[in-house]
Amino acid sequence: MSKKADLGEKGELLAAAYLSEKGYEVLMKNYRYKHAEIDIVARIGELLVFVEVKTRSKINFGYPEESVDEKKSAKVIEGAEQYIVESDWQGDVRFDIISVVVGKEIKIQHFEDAFY
Repeated sequence: MSKKADLGEKGELLAAAYLSEKGYEVLMKNYRYKHAEIDIVARIGELLVFVEVKTRSKINFGYPEESVDEKKSAKVIEGAEQYIVESDWQGDVRFDIISVVVGKEIKIQHFEDAFY
């Protein structure tokens, strides 16, 4: 696995642990539908949350969350729509971004209701 893939996987593991600590139930990681991928599908109460995780080792070229553009959010929404159909979800949904910077120390930021 490449360094970039290793870093991304580490960020997703940290994000899932963060969500669990905050009371979320992590239902699935790396859900795929066609060309769409959702890093984490979680639930808190009666709310289904689709989470895009962005990880960087440095912020020299911007913060991780800044890399979630319109094209990326559209892909996440496309995957979420399929997940909702497959799981027959009838409740509310939210789209979040978790930003992870893995440097000398780990910094995690959670942006709730980040797009849609």
